[in-house]
Amino acid sequence: MEPEIIVGLDIGTTKVCVVVASIDENGKFNILGVGRSLSDGLTRGVVTNIDKTVRSIQSAVSEAEARSGIKIQSVIVGIAGDHIQSFQSRGVIAISGVENEITQSDVNRLIEDTKRVALPSDRRIIHVIPQEFIIDGQDGVSDPVGMSGVRLEANVHIITGLVTAAQNIYKCVQRAGLHIGDMVLEPLASSYAVLDEEEKEVGIAMLDVGGGTTDLAVFEDRTIRYTAVIPIAGSQVTNDIRRGLGVLTEQAEKLKCQHGFAYLPGVLDDDPITIPGIGGRPPLEIDKKLLAQIIQPRMEEIFEIAAMEIKRSGYSRHLSAGVVITGGGSLIKGAADLAREVLGLPVKIGIPGGFSAGLVREIENPIYSTCVGLVLHGLRHKEKTPLNFAEGKRSESIKKIFGKMKSWFDEL
Repeated sequence: MEPEIIVGLDIGTTKVCVVVASIDENGKFNILGVGRSLSDGLTRGVVTNIDKTVRSIQSAVSEAEARSGIKIQSVIVGIAGDHIQSFQSRGVIAISGVENEITQSDVNRLIEDTKRVALPSDRRIIHVIPQEFIIDGQDGVSDPVGMSGVRLEANVHIITGLVTAAQNIYKCVQRAGLHIGDMVLEPLASSYAVLDEEEKEVGIAMLDVGGGTTDLAVFEDRTIRYTAVIPIAGSQVTNDIRRGLGVLTEQAEKLKCQHGFAYLPGVLDDDPITIPGIGGRPPLEIDKKLLAQIIQPRMEEIFEIAAMEIKRSGYSRHLSAGVVITGGGSLIKGAADLAREVLGLPVKIGIPGGFSAGLVREIENPIYSTCVGLVLHGLRHKEKTPLNFAEGKRSESIKKIFGKMKSWFDEL
C-alpha cells in the first residue's frame, strides 16, 4: 500500500513555504520534503502581483520536489489577510428520521442552515466551525450523531473572506501548474501545528506574527471561539529599521533577524554593529540598544492590538494556558518577554510538532507553523474529504473546490 502524500502550501507576504508529508499504515507522519522561497508578490497577506507570486510558488515547489523526489500535483493552501472577518451564527432544524435519531446528514443539513446569512456580494464563507449543538433545549453537546431528539440547534463560528482574494490565490496556484485540494484559514492551520488538545480545552490564544499580518485565534473547550487578523507584522518592523537607520530593506531584515531585540531590558551585550555604507559611503556603527528602541514600539503595538482583540472576544479571563506566539516575528529575541509584559498572561513560543520521521529538524521552526498545520489539516480531515494525489486522478475534494471557485468566477 502506497503511503498517502499531502502537500501544504503557505503563500506568505515575505516567504512561500512548501511541506511534503506522508502518512503510513501505522498512522505515523513523515516529512519528505521542504521548500522555501522569498515572496514579494503579496501585501498584508493578499496577492498584489500574480506573476511574482507564481514564480515564488514554482521556486518553493521545485525545492520541495528535489528534496522529496515526488512530483507535486495538488496542494492544501492557506488564506489570510486583513479582509478576513468572522462572526457567530445559529441554525435550527427538525429531526424526522427513524426513532428521531440524529444522523450525519442531519448535522450537514444544520450546518447548511447556519450558512443562510446575509453577506455582501463580494464576500464568501470560508469555514463554518460548530461551537456547540443543542438537542431539544439541552446544550453543551459536542457530537450529536446517534443521539435522539426532535429539534437540533447549533451555535457556529463563521469565517468569511473576499471572493477576489481567494480567486487570486487560486489563479496563482493554477498558473504554477498545481491543483488546490483545499483552502484553509491560516491561523486555524497554525493552531494544528503548535497547540495541544489540552491547551485548547483549558483556554489559549495563538498569535501568529507573520510578515504581512498577525493572526489571532482563541480556543476554549477544544473549539475555536474567535479569530482576528491584525494588519501589522514583521514587514512593518523591518520598514521601521530601514527608515530609522537609513539602510536598505535587505540590510534592515538582516539586522532584525541577527541582532534585533523586541524587549529593551533584554539587551545585555551592547556591542556596536557595523553596517556597510551605501554608494561608497563609510560604514555605519550602531549599538544594539538603538536597534531595540526602534523594534520594541512596533512589537508593542502588535501585542496591544492583540490584547484588545482578546478582550473583544470575551475570553480574556478564560485563557488558563495563556498565549502561544509563533510565526517568523516570534523569532525576534525578547518577543516572548515583551508579549508577557503587554498581555499580562503566560507566553511561550510555538514550534511545529506532530511528526515522527523525515526532515523533522528542518520544520521545527515557527516560520513553518502554518505550512505544517496545512499538512496536518489534510491528514486529519482526509476521512471527511478524501484526498487523492495519484497521477492522472482528481479527487472529489479537488472537484468540489474547483467547482466552488468556478462559481465565484461566474458570479462576478
